[in-house]
Amino acid sequence: MKILALDASTDALSAALFDSDAPERAREIFEVAPRAHATRLLPAVQTLLDEHGLRLRDLDGIAFARGPGAFTGLRIAAGLVQGLAGGVNRPVVGISTLAALAARAFEQTPAATYVQVVQDARMGEIYTATFERGAMPEPVAEERVIAPADLRVELGAGVCRAGNGWSLVVAAQNVGEAPVAVDAPHAIDVARLAWPLFAAGQGMPAASAVPVYVRDDVARKPGAGKS
Repeated sequence: MKILALDASTDALSAALFDSDAPERAREIFEVAPRAHATRLLPAVQTLLDEHGLRLRDLDGIAFARGPGAFTGLRIAAGLVQGLAGGVNRPVVGISTLAALAARAFEQTPAATYVQVVQDARMGEIYTATFERGAMPEPVAEERVIAPADLRVELGAGVCRAGNGWSLVVAAQNVGEAPVAVDAPHAIDVARLAWPLFAAGQGMPAASAVPVYVRDDVARKPGAGKS
C-alpha cells in the first residue's frame, strides 16, 4: 500500500512517501521553512513521486496532519490534500499532529510508557495531550488548549516530553527543564499511523480532509475571554 503524507502544522513542513510492502524504503522531505508552506509543499510532493517513478493515481491513499497546529499551515495542507486526492479519487486520512509527535517520541525513547506532548498554540496558550504506548499512541485525555500555567506536568521515569511548547511551561511554572524527545511533527510518522486505518477501509472522501483546530476561535485576540 503506497501512502503519501503531508504535514504543515508548524514552522516545519514535510512530505513523505510510505510503501507498506517496503517500509524500510520510506522517504521524507523535511525542512523548517516558516511562511513557505504554500510554495514548498507541492514541489516536495512532486519530488517524491518523481524519485519513485510514481504518479498520483499509483497511490492508495493520502494522509495529512490534521492538527492542532498553525491555522494557515493546516489550511494549506488540507486544501492540497483535497485537491490531490479528489483529482484521482483516492481516500484520505487525517492524523492528530500530537499523536504523530508522540509516535516519534516513543520510537526515540524505548523506555517511555507515556509521552506528554506540548505544542505552542500562540496567543499565550498551548495544545497538549498525553499518550500511552501501544500499537498506535493512545490518548489518555482529549487534546485541549490551555494556558501553560494550567498544565499538570506528568513526572516519572516512564514519561517523556515532546513538542515545541515546553519552554512556555517551564517559564510559567516552577518546574525543571527536561529533555524533549522531538519538537516537530514529521509526515513519515503521519503515514505510518495512517497505514492501518487505510488497510482497515477507514479512508474518507477527499472532501473530508479538513483541519482540526482544537481552539474554537482561531482569530481570538490574546487575553480575550473564551465562551
